[in-house]
Amino acid sequence: MPGGAFGAADDVPAGDQAAVSGKTSPLRGMLVTGGCCHDYDAQKLIITEGLTKRLGAIDWTIHQYDQNKDTRATVYEDPDWADGFDFVVHNECFGDMKDPKLIGNIVAGHHKSGAAAVMVHCSMHSYRNSDAADQWRELLGVTSTFHERAKRSLPVVPTAAGRDSGLVEALGDGWKTPNGELYVIKRVWPGTTVLATAYSEEVEADQPVIWRREKDGVRVFGTTLGHHNETMRSDTWQAVVAAGTRWAVGRD
Repeated sequence: MPGGAFGAADDVPAGDQAAVSGKTSPLRGMLVTGGCCHDYDAQKLIITEGLTKRLGAIDWTIHQYDQNKDTRATVYEDPDWADGFDFVVHNECFGDMKDPKLIGNIVAGHHKSGAAAVMVHCSMHSYRNSDAADQWRELLGVTSTFHERAKRSLPVVPTAAGRDSGLVEALGDGWKTPNGELYVIKRVWPGTTVLATAYSEEVEADQPVIWRREKDGVRVFGTTLGHHNETMRSDTWQAVVAAGTRWAVGRD
């Protein structure tokens, strides 16, 4: 479903004014969303309007699919699907979509076009039952196949690398999310820099929740935070994802 261009909001937060100042050409952004378990009708607006507010004018194209786990996101069938885009937000939950050719097209599309990737929440669990899952996971920068059973406020703490990067400045010394579903990370792929963690009471270990990765000319910013709309709507989540997107598209 194509989306029109959103103009820059008048009330851009003061900390983001520098990102907007002097940028006359709008970014071209794509959002791919849909699948299981989340309120994608609301989240497509939370994400697109939030990033536009903080980064300035963005020419959005939105591909929203149904609520099935095995849905084929047909946008990826075109090998040139990402050409011409500055970045793609993946907020999709297609855990039972197993087609290796389609998954290969997703990854190759980012590498061919150079479009940055912003990975949100259930994107980390997408394509997890495919023989080609590791192609996707390497692009993500992490491997996760399950989350904690309990839904709860998560205590998010920046790492030393996160503080040095400035990308998670909005967290302060720590942030408790309004609600949350904590993903357990089995592997952090080489080249991934973890920017913040949250402690898992169920596996009794810190879990990466925000990270960045740059490989083969593609920048990736990811977060497993974002199951609940109230978390996505929070100023902290919005500020962190905007900072990560700004870095990913090279406007840092």
